[in-house]
Amino acid sequence: MFSTLKTLMVGANRRAEIQVRQQFSIELIEEKIAQANDDLKSAKSTLVSLIQKERAEGRQIATLTTRINDLTLRAKAALADGRDDLATTAAAAIAEMENERRLRQETQARLESRILRLRQSVETASRRLIDLRQGAIAAKAVRGEHRAQASLGRALHGRPMDEAAELIQEVLGQQDPFEASEILNEIETGLTPHSVADQLSDAGFGAATRSTANDVLSRLKSDS
Repeated sequence: MFSTLKTLMVGANRRAEIQVRQQFSIELIEEKIAQANDDLKSAKSTLVSLIQKERAEGRQIATLTTRINDLTLRAKAALADGRDDLATTAAAAIAEMENERRLRQETQARLESRILRLRQSVETASRRLIDLRQGAIAAKAVRGEHRAQASLGRALHGRPMDEAAELIQEVLGQQDPFEASEILNEIETGLTPHSVADQLSDAGFGAATRSTANDVLSRLKSDS
């Protein structure tokens, strides 16, 4: 029982997460791009620091090389002049500087290797970030199109249009008051017994304009 409930809860949470991701997909895309941009800035700062350290090591190596060359010339001059004591002191200093230069050269080589790898990573990340930004623009356009289509669908099939169609039908279905007035006049004329023609007909002048009760009664008697 508990396992079943746990499975249902996990499924519900997953569906809710999917719904949230779909509803706020554009916002999530922008946030992820912002985070990636921050990571890229941090990587660039690290790259700058490594390059500065590598250049500093290069300057130290150049300084050591200059001093070693200068001291080597002096030591040779001391030896040529028979000053072995001074030449020995110079040789010890040269050896120490050569060891320091070798260590710095190794450090510089490691820094160059790290710089190369990090520079490649930064360039790759920069290109990918550009692609992501272009993708985000496309995603916004698609989302805007979907919203416009949904709004248009609601407008085409929504209640305002239905109500407008009903009002149009009501207006088109209304009776023409002028036509109704004419019909009413015709009816009134037919019901009025004192029209001029009726009056003449009743006086015996001309044919009858309408049937009378006497006419109907005479016809009934003749038929019987």
